[in-house]
Amino acid sequence: MPEWLHEQGDAILIDVLVSPRASRTRIVGVHEHRLKVQLAAPPVEGEANAALVRLVAETVGVARAQVEIVGGPTSKRKTLRLLGVSAQKVVLALSPHRG
Repeated sequence: MPEWLHEQGDAILIDVLVSPRASRTRIVGVHEHRLKVQLAAPPVEGEANAALVRLVAETVGVARAQVEIVGGPTSKRKTLRLLGVSAQKVVLALSPHRG
């Protein structure tokens, strides 16, 4: 398993480092043991958090309701919890080297 992903019971936890106000929204790599994500949205009124949840849900192929920010909601360092999806599917979908 990659260093940014952890299994916790039936949930998958993902450690993320967010860069808001980027030129575009995308997964760019791994930095400091976290999945690095650039978001075009600004960190204002939850816009960046919503963009992060949307990106992860769409990339993994799950409903937004299955993705929750459980750590660092106001920080660039966040932890996401995904429900109802396998660790293998998450790794395949989110690994930066895939595409």
